[in-house]
Amino acid sequence: MLRALPDWFGIEQALRRYVDDARTKPTYLAVDSGTSEAIGALLVTRHFPESAEMHVLAVDPEQHRRGIGTALARRFEEDMRADGVRLLEVKTLGPSFPDESYAKTLAFYRAIGYLPLEELQGFWDEEPCLILVKPLW
Repeated sequence: MLRALPDWFGIEQALRRYVDDARTKPTYLAVDSGTSEAIGALLVTRHFPESAEMHVLAVDPEQHRRGIGTALARRFEEDMRADGVRLLEVKTLGPSFPDESYAKTLAFYRAIGYLPLEELQGFWDEEPCLILVKPLW
């Protein structure tokens, strides 16, 4: 699925790291009921009992704009809230590096309630990293 999203997952080393992460991190899957194929995935990182990170969210490009990413994010939020998490985090490419695909990503995260907290330079080599957060109380 990640290879079908080169605008977001076009760096081979990062892509392989996400695949490796899927072996150990809690994972949510959206599955096509007709084919039983995964059409969306969300991986979770728990840094502290009170916080969790949406480590990666990917949806098959043929399924974009159909609510799959939103459904995965909502389930993640519900489960984290039930487990006592009070703050969620997600990282994406920062706006000081203009990119049409990541502008859509930022718009999606904002639409589901995430707020930009800080843009870091040097976190990911040369690209800026934007940290977004969402309180759950």
